[in-house]
Amino acid sequence: MSASQFAETHEVFNQVPSLDGANLYRLDTPLQAWVKHYGGSFAEAQLQAYGALAGGPLMAAGFLANENKPVFKTHDRYGHRVDLVEFHPAYHELMSTAIAHGIPSSPWQDPREGAHVARAAMNYLHNQAEAGNACPLTMTFASVASLRLQPDLAEVWLPKVLSREYDPRNVPISEKTGATIGMAMTEKQGGTDVRANTTRATPVGVGGPGQAYELVGHKWFCSAPMCDAFLTLANTDKGLSCFLLPRHRPDGSRNQFYVQRLKNKLGNWANASSEVEYRGALAWMVGEEGRGVATIIEMVALTRFDCMIGSSSLMRQALTQATHHCAHRKVGGRVLAEQPLMQNVLADLALESEAALALTLRLGRALDRQHDEQEDKFMRLMTAVGKYWICKRAPTMIAEASECLGGAGYVEETIMPRLYREAPVNSIWEGSGNVQCLDVLRALSKEPGVLEALFHELGDGSGDRYLQAHIQQLKNDFADIADIQYRARQLTEDVAVAMQAKLLLEAGNSTVSDAFIASRIAGRGRVYGTLPRGTDVEALLARSTPLV
Repeated sequence: MSASQFAETHEVFNQVPSLDGANLYRLDTPLQAWVKHYGGSFAEAQLQAYGALAGGPLMAAGFLANENKPVFKTHDRYGHRVDLVEFHPAYHELMSTAIAHGIPSSPWQDPREGAHVARAAMNYLHNQAEAGNACPLTMTFASVASLRLQPDLAEVWLPKVLSREYDPRNVPISEKTGATIGMAMTEKQGGTDVRANTTRATPVGVGGPGQAYELVGHKWFCSAPMCDAFLTLANTDKGLSCFLLPRHRPDGSRNQFYVQRLKNKLGNWANASSEVEYRGALAWMVGEEGRGVATIIEMVALTRFDCMIGSSSLMRQALTQATHHCAHRKVGGRVLAEQPLMQNVLADLALESEAALALTLRLGRALDRQHDEQEDKFMRLMTAVGKYWICKRAPTMIAEASECLGGAGYVEETIMPRLYREAPVNSIWEGSGNVQCLDVLRALSKEPGVLEALFHELGDGSGDRYLQAHIQQLKNDFADIADIQYRARQLTEDVAVAMQAKLLLEAGNSTVSDAFIASRIAGRGRVYGTLPRGTDVEALLARSTPLV
């Protein structure tokens, strides 16, 4: 007998079927339910179509874009300074598809009831395929709110910003068929404390809103440096002001915007993040002089909302991978998803994912109703609450989901390591955890009616005694202002969980709401997989396990 007869040492079996090509919208029952609940059903056909793209070609492009990181080129081959970041074609495919389907533009172009909910759902699907390029997509989407404060600039830029054509060429705005907008706020000496910024702006002629200035200074963190323009902050004689700084001057020459280097990040590999310098860069003032933070915060609020979408989507994709794996993998001769302890873990992860989605899309509905005073106050408070809580929950939830795959969840051939690397960025971007919690206190103390709006929304606990008691405790805790900053995280967490419970109750699926309240309010589990006895884990899993 020859040795070659022993080349095949074993049969490959007990492997999980591929999810490649799955329609991410069709397999997501909670997403379908919440989109309908908050008025986004008009976009059903678009979401079905995008779900197929996200689970198919975009998912494949996401892997390629992360395997081939952006490359920074300071000079061309003739020695000219060019400051270009080159991306793999897969990155451009992701950007082009998202822009063509209106992820940065649709609610601005068609501001109907449910428009922001539908756009959030579309972004939720896109982020599951690749989250890095969400940075320029989000900033472009969010820039509209700030640009509209300066009508003369908006007239020039918004038609390109709202275009559904992706144009990555490094040419002046007058030659572009579409534009992307970035944001550059923080400096090395201040970080989140933008009041410590040292960048100076000097008027070219007559100063004031809409007028040209020259900026000298730096920004320590500027993501997506190949955007066509950036909303940025600089000091004038009247204080910190907001400016629109394009990559090119009106005569077509390059602006004095210099990329120093790209950041070597933990994750978010498909997206380039950089350090930049302004050496007399031409920029135009947006909004009132000396009110730069108030101007750019219009953009920041929307990027924080997209952080919620991003973290929720990462959790959903982790849950999809975990439940799919456990529905097919056998251990000890039994399918994992049929084993009680694994059911406890998976059902707990499903609750976390759906609660995050519910709160996120509720904020989408608030965006659709900004003319309503209650909704406006709700949005002001709950954006900070949701950004803190959902983004904080994502890393631990994704780590637990990865563990469901065992060693397979730790290798790069699966998407799980990328999801885990990606998860922390949303907690950091646009203000880390403490910033959000202090913003919650600021909204409650400085903006009349916000606390009342919160408790109006929470109501009486929808008849649930545990939620009623939780809401009453919240009222007591907010009435006690002693060491309130010290307690800000606990207060923010309690608001987030109360609101998630209320939304789940309101939606009418008692299996989901009862399990959430029993585990998050009546009894607080320390790790995932500690749901109380009597939880209908099989029903929860049936709701969230992909059927492909």
